[in-house]
Amino acid sequence: MECREALVNSPMRIVPQSTDDPNPFRRMDVIMNSELILIVDDNPQIRRALRAILIPQGFTVVDARSGEEALEIIRREQIEMVLLDVNLPGMSGIEACKEIRRAGDVPIIMLTVRSSERDKLLAFDAGADDYVVKPFGAQELTARVRATMRRTGADHVPAFVSPDLKIDFERRSVTARGRTVRLTPKEFSLLRHLVANSGKTLTHRGLLQSVWGPDYGEEMESLRVLINQLRKKIEPNPREPRYIVTEPWIGYRFESADTR
Repeated sequence: MECREALVNSPMRIVPQSTDDPNPFRRMDVIMNSELILIVDDNPQIRRALRAILIPQGFTVVDARSGEEALEIIRREQIEMVLLDVNLPGMSGIEACKEIRRAGDVPIIMLTVRSSERDKLLAFDAGADDYVVKPFGAQELTARVRATMRRTGADHVPAFVSPDLKIDFERRSVTARGRTVRLTPKEFSLLRHLVANSGKTLTHRGLLQSVWGPDYGEEMESLRVLINQLRKKIEPNPREPRYIVTEPWIGYRFESADTR
């Protein structure tokens, strides 16, 4: 069953609204003191169905029909979550995800009918925080939205400074041995989580679920690859890591001068 059919035929009542509104940046429904979610999908039925799921849960919703429109809204509004369809006209969902991520740290959940490992990795490399395969139910989507908001809304992590490594989480900047290091969004999220728990051994499953999402507790190879990439970028000697330490059969630990 296609996601469009599953959502539109759900038992939830959908209030009809005009899809010919000349202002594509309209605020659909406003609830004071609620999180503002941006829906990006070119299908009006999907947008209406997603509103019907999210608004009763207390969220405020705006929508866009393309990646270009989404970027305009993000420049003007204080968006706290983006639900982004992969298959968009013009700018693809993956390209839109990259541009949104360049603009800031707003959480992004990709919505797609594609379920291959390669498609998931493309989305995560582009900066997505989670990846939901259509068709999906109202409860699943709401749970993922709330879980992603909890993960990305973690407490402030202070900058890390050592003689050969400097990490500024507010500016999303990393300097290793005097040189600026460019991290992918997922590499940066993983590093942030490790530093936030400095001195603690984090399990493989815990890291995967904290950084990738609740459905990603078994993808050990993806975690190993990302750890290796991080070590090559920040460690003085990746073969003998000083900062990202392996705890055999358990997980990884970030070591600072205070915890060594």
